[in-house]
Amino acid sequence: MSGTPLARRGLMLILSSPSGTGKTTLSRMLLQDRSLHLTLSVSVTTRARRPSEADGVHYHFIDKARFDAMAAAGDLLEWAQVHDNFYGTPRSLVEKELSLGHDVLFDIDYQGTQQVKRRAGKDVVTIFLLPPSMSELKARLQRRAEDSPAVIATRLANARQEMQRWRDYDYVLVNEDIDATFRQLQAIIAAERLRIARSAAAVELKVAALLAEVSA
Repeated sequence: MSGTPLARRGLMLILSSPSGTGKTTLSRMLLQDRSLHLTLSVSVTTRARRPSEADGVHYHFIDKARFDAMAAAGDLLEWAQVHDNFYGTPRSLVEKELSLGHDVLFDIDYQGTQQVKRRAGKDVVTIFLLPPSMSELKARLQRRAEDSPAVIATRLANARQEMQRWRDYDYVLVNEDIDATFRQLQAIIAAERLRIARSAAAVELKVAALLAEVSA
């Protein structure tokens, strides 16, 4: 029978990988596992909302002036320009979740990961996913039937660049079997939640209470 968990600050879980490695599937599995109680970080964007999208669910849709004001005020943990649109992670929304002890899942690239680490390093846990082989990665991209051969070649070239940055992450997992990788992710989350830095205040109170008890 497990003991009562100590109150703790939430963590920011960043999952990164080359395209086709399984990040989207694993992110969905993590969010659907109710026992993990993960919250997905919802970005702000200046992109126009598509008919299938809901404000506050897929993105927070804002205008460029407000985005610029947030960036200038340091209210974005990370941001990037993609073509003519801007995307970013609101600091206040994430901080609210962390202060409540909730863990937040991020699906961002290497550049975004480095920005978040610079601004909130003590709260961040980074995981990088590798494919079992480049031939398997190519096969996965081809099976998706979403991209032309030229686009697939570009994605493979980008993957080679991304994989060389593995040392910048806390954990590296080889996603050969999706279920096995999912169990590894569950184990990482469980261990990171027990780090003393996340519950130091509660541990201090607990130890003080134990020391104050009258010996039997």
